[in-house]
Amino acid sequence: MLLLAGSQAVVYAAALQEYQVKAVFLFNFTQFVDWPSDSAADAVNPITICVLGQDPFGTYLDEAVRGEKVDKRPLLVRRFQHTEDVEACQILFISQSESGRLDEIIRDLKHRSMLTVSDASGFGEHGGMVGFVTENNRIRLRINVQAARAAQLTISSKLLRVAEIIGDGNNQ
Repeated sequence: MLLLAGSQAVVYAAALQEYQVKAVFLFNFTQFVDWPSDSAADAVNPITICVLGQDPFGTYLDEAVRGEKVDKRPLLVRRFQHTEDVEACQILFISQSESGRLDEIIRDLKHRSMLTVSDASGFGEHGGMVGFVTENNRIRLRINVQAARAAQLTISSKLLRVAEIIGDGNNQ
């Protein structure tokens, strides 16, 4: 019984470390993505990273952005359970708990300049922008440049170089 409990603790610790790394990725995306500016207020309003569905990050995401600024703009983390409540997000992490609703969520968010990110299987194929894929115990990025372009987002070539590109990446 103790052996089984110990192995579950190792799996849990590995999952926490995985989401600690993903939290840092979300923070770093703020530095490698440009959003269209809607007003002068954008220069002072916080950059908001949101989580939709069950939050797998625990405190890691809050810790990753605490005290950080991008172009003098503070970072803020918000959490939502329902797509219709999602507002004022520059980055939206869609939890695996929402896997069964990906098509609906992407459709509802289609006309917003919001970077959508998830580790749900096939996320990019559903129209999501950045998918986290774990291969050989490493987190890799799969970026749908066509979806990002449709949302009027510009993803830095530095980020694109380290990712697998899906969608039409010829014009980015």
